[in-house]
Amino acid sequence: MPPSEPAGTTPDTAAAAATGPTPAAAGTRRRNRPEKKVEITDPKAIRALAHAARLEVISELYSTQSSRTATELAQQTGLTPSAMSYHLRALQKWGIVVPAEASADARERRWKAAGTDFAINSGGAVAGPDFAVIDLELDAFRRRARAYARARDEQRQSGEPGEPASAVLLASNLLYLTAEQRSELTERVFELLRDYELEDPNRVPPGAERIATMWSMIPDDRTLPGASGGHNGT
Repeated sequence: MPPSEPAGTTPDTAAAAATGPTPAAAGTRRRNRPEKKVEITDPKAIRALAHAARLEVISELYSTQSSRTATELAQQTGLTPSAMSYHLRALQKWGIVVPAEASADARERRWKAAGTDFAINSGGAVAGPDFAVIDLELDAFRRRARAYARARDEQRQSGEPGEPASAVLLASNLLYLTAEQRSELTERVFELLRDYELEDPNRVPPGAERIATMWSMIPDDRTLPGASGGHNGT
């Protein structure tokens, strides 16, 4: 999913050099693309995003950088094509998605992301509407985790041979970070993720599995007695 930024965080940018495995080691080539970030700051626009189907659309279009029809997106979200068309028009109103070029035989309008990156920035407002978006993101994470658990259990109960279940990784770290370090870490994380983007989003390498990633950074409420300085980050 594109980054949804809690109040007070620095918007995602791509400037710092990444560390870790290179795209060549991962068997992919980094996509050569012009960077264009779409940042939402209007509280009304942020509130408009507090809908699970709209977040699914943003995640799909921004992550894949491919165009989709309302029917294709409706199949992913369980909505009707007409309901999905309504949500797409709402996202278009706020400049988040735009109509895509139609193919010669296209019978239905295609939609694409209005940029390469998406960010929500409420400017540090207390109890900003972006927290409703975060709740939906967490709900999506739980849904994926439950679906994975069901699929894993069904595979085990069937006793049929098959591919080993994919690993699920969930980690948490506590750090002391200055504002500058938080900004730098955010940049480096998203720079690293970009290194694993497909060069051609319409050509998935054999054996590759669609993986959802989630990364967060939020002040820790469990400060140690007598600790001085700022907040802990996770």
